[in-house]
Amino acid sequence: MTLNAFLIKLNETPETIAFTDTMAVIEVNYDFTPTQFNNGLCLNKADENNGSCKIFAFGQLNNLSEQQTLACFGTYYWNDVLKTPQGSDHQNIRNFMVSGWQGITFKGIALTLK
Repeated sequence: MTLNAFLIKLNETPETIAFTDTMAVIEVNYDFTPTQFNNGLCLNKADENNGSCKIFAFGQLNNLSEQQTLACFGTYYWNDVLKTPQGSDHQNIRNFMVSGWQGITFKGIALTLK
């Protein structure tokens, strides 16, 4: 799927986005450098939670809303988190739901266009 097609799908039918689709679009279009990042009160060291790192960097680069960014996590967001609001899994998703973009900071540049 092209970047443009992915963004259209994300805008029109966000609930159909799969995490693997998001990772594939990022892989094809960007070079990734493992980067330390903060998500609210959660510190993620470089090479920890690379999927979250990629999605948050992708969201920033493409000016995605918080809701669009959450949709990029696919069923991790729709099923694992939303269906268990008191759960403790997927802390990066849960933290982002609370702190939003204002809670995301990177120590370096995680994604660059190829």
